[in-house]
Amino acid sequence: MYYMSYYKRTADALLQDLLDAFGAVLIEGPKWCGKTTTASQLANSILRMQDPSMREEYLATAKTKPSILLKGNTPRLIDEWQDAPMLWDAIRTTVDDRQIPGQFILTGSNAVDKSQIHHSGAGRIARLRMLPMSLWESQESTGEVSLKELFNNPDYDIDGKMSKMTVEDLIFAASRGGWPASLLARTPKAQLLVAKNYVQTICSDDISGIDGRKRDAKLTSMILRAYARNVSTLVKKKSLLDDVTSSGEVSCHVDTFDDYVAALEKLFVIQNISAWCPAIRSKTAIRSSVKRCFCDPSIPIALLGLSPEALSMQLRTFGFIFEQMCIRDLKAYTIDLNSHVSYYHDRYDLEADIVLHLEDGRFALIECKLGSSEIDEGAKHLLELKRLIQEHNKTEKQVPLREPDLLIVMTGGSMAYTRPDGVKVIPLACLKD
Repeated sequence: MYYMSYYKRTADALLQDLLDAFGAVLIEGPKWCGKTTTASQLANSILRMQDPSMREEYLATAKTKPSILLKGNTPRLIDEWQDAPMLWDAIRTTVDDRQIPGQFILTGSNAVDKSQIHHSGAGRIARLRMLPMSLWESQESTGEVSLKELFNNPDYDIDGKMSKMTVEDLIFAASRGGWPASLLARTPKAQLLVAKNYVQTICSDDISGIDGRKRDAKLTSMILRAYARNVSTLVKKKSLLDDVTSSGEVSCHVDTFDDYVAALEKLFVIQNISAWCPAIRSKTAIRSSVKRCFCDPSIPIALLGLSPEALSMQLRTFGFIFEQMCIRDLKAYTIDLNSHVSYYHDRYDLEADIVLHLEDGRFALIECKLGSSEIDEGAKHLLELKRLIQEHNKTEKQVPLREPDLLIVMTGGSMAYTRPDGVKVIPLACLKD
């Protein structure tokens, strides 16, 4: 099935590869990020579990004879399958019986509830996690610098590659977010409404709908706003909890806070990243708390009620948001390399905002610096981290640490180049996969 306005996604090729190898593929990710539309490009029949005219009938059938719902041309897309968890085991059984790859695509806006299924699906159901659109997918990045080519080709020349986005453009793109629906909106004002509505829906509906447990919309909003005020930081849970309760509007026990955050993680709204702790310092010297992150930069902006105009006057705040954009886009550009991201920060304030790890062990140390005046500082951090790894390896011969394959300063500037010290300076808006 084909959508005239379909924007190509970095997940497209990976989805096809997984369908060629497995009987079914589960596409996970935050709601409205384009999972169903992407899956529809390859599906030959679709079952929409949330179709209001058929929902009750579908649910009743799923409980009594789920195999009926699986009939149809393949690949058959089961949209929002988690509304009928019994379909998971039925799909696994059908895949076993047919012994043919590419039978089903499942999409879901919250994580699999393991208590509702009897088998993990290992070997039968592959997983693919999507995010809102990167700047390359939304056709705003020039794509003149390939991240994969940076990893694969040491002689890759990036000098003079250009971005066409100004800082003001980046601020608007962050405020709008990578939601496909926002790109179809008719006016800039309308584009900004999508993220705001997303946040409202999470608070009023999804936070309770995920598992049927009634949760308070106001408390959800307060927790999300506390996260937004501390986005891209290593703030402790106690500080977040104090932030939530400081106004006196709501009370919140730590167990309640944990429950709400866990629900928001299952909805893929909150996507914290862990610390990278190489043996270059003592364990006590390296920060190990999680970095507070969202799936898309538009979420903290919407939660804080900031307009693009207001953000343009608060560039320090936007610096934290810009880091969220970088994380989102870097994940998208390495989706088929089974990548993950972490960060490094120690008690001496040596840091790398992002450590991008590839499945094969290669990794990049990355600093996110919105303005050109901060590039030197970012490069200094990266080079010092590399030096510490090299120093460690001089004494640790048996299990040496891998040296970083890339040192990158991501910027909001206009031109890419390689510094004499080897650090790559790359505008976010000229990057692609």
